[in-house]
Amino acid sequence: MSASKAEVVVVGGGAAGIGAARRLHDAGIDTLLIEARSRLGGRAFTSIEGGYPVDLGCGWFHSAEQNPWPSIAQAQGHAVDKTRPPWQRPSNTAGFPVAEQQEFQRARNSFHERMEHADLTGADLPTSIFLDPSSRWNPLINATNSYVTGAETDKVSTRDLMAYEDTEENWRAPDGYGTIVAAHGAGLQAAGLQTTRLNVAFNCVAEKIDWAGKQTRVQTSAGVIEADRIVVALPSAVLAQRPEIFAPLLPDKTEAAIGLPLGLADKLFFSLANAEEFDTESRAFGRKDRTATAIYHMRPFGRPLIECYFGGACADELEIGGQAAFADFAAAELADLFGNDFRRRLSALPMHLWRSDRLARGSYSYATPGNAGCRAMLASPVADRLYFAGEACSPNFFSTAHGAYLSGITAAEQIIASRR
Repeated sequence: MSASKAEVVVVGGGAAGIGAARRLHDAGIDTLLIEARSRLGGRAFTSIEGGYPVDLGCGWFHSAEQNPWPSIAQAQGHAVDKTRPPWQRPSNTAGFPVAEQQEFQRARNSFHERMEHADLTGADLPTSIFLDPSSRWNPLINATNSYVTGAETDKVSTRDLMAYEDTEENWRAPDGYGTIVAAHGAGLQAAGLQTTRLNVAFNCVAEKIDWAGKQTRVQTSAGVIEADRIVVALPSAVLAQRPEIFAPLLPDKTEAAIGLPLGLADKLFFSLANAEEFDTESRAFGRKDRTATAIYHMRPFGRPLIECYFGGACADELEIGGQAAFADFAAAELADLFGNDFRRRLSALPMHLWRSDRLARGSYSYATPGNAGCRAMLASPVADRLYFAGEACSPNFFSTAHGAYLSGITAAEQIIASRR
């Protein structure tokens, strides 16, 4: 690593760290971004599998018309696909007739309407209290909510979930969300002209952030870096499980991070022979009678693939058995839907296990009941020395790459204002 000192060190090269580092660099501030991986992007990760770019982390530009990433993608020369997502259209009828799909959608809409009209001024309750105890669709509502939040309804704060802002516009990048996020950190544009590249140190693990002395020091696997200010852009689960990273300790930050655990959403892609049997961008539910089920996105972008999506406790349990457990589970559900011979048409592609990833320790944050206020606590600066960013710090766009990115810009703006 060439630098041992920088005015600002940004710890973590995901969407939040990239947002902070680019904004600081644009402002002419000497900035070093350190990243423990050998790549940028964090939980935005595109891999080439089966000859196609597949997003093993985030994949959708949620609230797309308010999301900065589509414009960034187009500025990079990448296409943006505005096709309606599968969840906004009828699903495959295998095992799930249209009449039952409509009944399920009405039940799910009623569940969300009860939350939206609830008085949230009192106790911060779990979202599960808004389920209709007599509804046959509760297991599937729980499953679909685990895809959204990474956890089942009994674990999630109603007040926090209702703070999320969603315009229900969802776009994608055929070249991969992770491709775009990483490229945004690779070089900078100013006034339409190429400028110096962002100063990034890869394979550089932050082991200790010492803010006790006059100069803040970051002890890393590559040596010590001194800085005036630090932007901490690490996942909340990492902060919760590594409180000793700060010296002195920051018990309020640790408590806030504990209140914002990372849920889990894992993806497995199959190559599918004779894929033309299915409509492009269609989907199928594995089971309709249990929460431990996956959802299957058939032929994304028209490609001969199936994107298998697992959430919550189901994904956590399957991670114990590794990729083989996911592949076996999904193949069994698909065989139940389309016949046992369907297994022969499937070839599993490499996946990424986010809970097992020690640098992530999960997929995206949710607030546990009673902890809706933890996002503001986690995001607040400390002594004009430490600033915090990440999707868990976003009050309204948490669990998204654009929420992470905007939180990084907010942290950078706080530093810029402080320097004035």
